[in-house]
Amino acid sequence: MTDATAPGASIEPSFDDVIAAIAFNADGLVPAIAQAEGSGEILMMAWMNREAVLETLRTGRVCYWSRSRKGLWRKGETSGQMQRLKDFRVDCDGDTLLVIVEQDGVACHTGRRSCFYRALRDGKLAIIQDVETDPSVLYGHTHK
Repeated sequence: MTDATAPGASIEPSFDDVIAAIAFNADGLVPAIAQAEGSGEILMMAWMNREAVLETLRTGRVCYWSRSRKGLWRKGETSGQMQRLKDFRVDCDGDTLLVIVEQDGVACHTGRRSCFYRALRDGKLAIIQDVETDPSVLYGHTHK
């Protein structure tokens, strides 16, 4: 048995201060914006609950709460397009998270690098990013 207080002993942080700083909504969720390390590109927005935040912090693999599946969603578990946590930030009000990630492949289920691939151009929404990976390759079926 090892003494956890011995020099060099591994002690898992509790992350109590981090959780206390987050203002989860009435459903126990907080929006999390994923930003690409280096380029600063905004890749996606998803929701996290307390469990997803803790798993992300403990493992370094980004985990979200899927409202449609009503369960934890480990980014890339179906598609292989994993996100590794590089930095974790909480905004001034504690009601939005910024996760800076190293993204494997594409972030969007449509096969694009970012979920923000539509932009206002001449009064209309225009697609500004091409599909990089066919969604049927990622998921075995087509997504809109």
